[in-house]
Amino acid sequence: MLLLARAAVSGRLCAATVNHGLRAAAADEAAMVAELCRDLAVPHTILTVEKPIEGASIQARARDARYAKLLQWALDAGAGALATAHHADDQAETFLMRAARGSGTPGLAGIRARRLATWFDRELLIVRPLLKWRRDELRAIAEAAKAPFVDDPSNTDPAYDRTRFRELIAHSPELDVPALAASAAHAAEAEHALMEIASHEWLLRRRWDLREVAFDPVGLSRGLLRRLTQFAIDAVRTREKEEQPFDKLSANGESVVLSTVGAELVEAPSFSERAPLRGESLDRLLATLDAGGTGTIAGVKASARHAEWRFSAAPPRRSH
Repeated sequence: MLLLARAAVSGRLCAATVNHGLRAAAADEAAMVAELCRDLAVPHTILTVEKPIEGASIQARARDARYAKLLQWALDAGAGALATAHHADDQAETFLMRAARGSGTPGLAGIRARRLATWFDRELLIVRPLLKWRRDELRAIAEAAKAPFVDDPSNTDPAYDRTRFRELIAHSPELDVPALAASAAHAAEAEHALMEIASHEWLLRRRWDLREVAFDPVGLSRGLLRRLTQFAIDAVRTREKEEQPFDKLSANGESVVLSTVGAELVEAPSFSERAPLRGESLDRLLATLDAGGTGTIAGVKASARHAEWRFSAAPPRRSH
């Protein structure tokens, strides 16, 4: 991506490499990129993750740390956008992985070509300009330019889900990468349309007062109920963060609520802290509310009362 970006936006480009500290060779690889950038007259920064990445879901934790570092760096540099090198093969793998888990359109939409990320109170556009390029095409460009590159050994480690799905695609001719990537793009278009409808319904139906937010669920499809419920949950979480009554929630606070579902919101300490809730969790809550019950999810209490679904901060758990 560096070579293509330099040709496209020469003079307006800077680059960064994140050293996660997960492999002994990582520092040398970052230095290799720094040297290439010097040769290309592209300003370059090495970003080091200080806190050790440990425990389960190493790749997800590494991604969180990587985006946190990159967003802070890009915003401090005054960048207009942050570009990452995700390509069509990444997209196909993501689509297949999420389809195997039973994801709906938010998950099947995969890696978005353009997304707005939030880091504390600042926003930055993340772009993925290579989503229509194949991995082998990009490798060929690097080889033709005699640019150094490294194959990450984790890409062939069968301990990771993505590696196993990559192997499945490689050994299944009927799984066409461009077709899988196109399906993800179609799902992204469908999700965008649904989000526009959901945002409109939210503004028409939502009500909030000092302690809770509520909306009228009558006549809404399951998909819209799921999205408005996510909006309500995020309204409660935003209110708790701003420490204001719902009726005093800032206009910016509501815009955050409306941008959260399906967005890549980055907030310390976790990149995924305010990502959409998993489908199974929401489905269980919707079933509870449909039956007129009360449930708790992500620190939010939800109840069905007087033809409304109401949401407020859940009381703290008692210690025993």
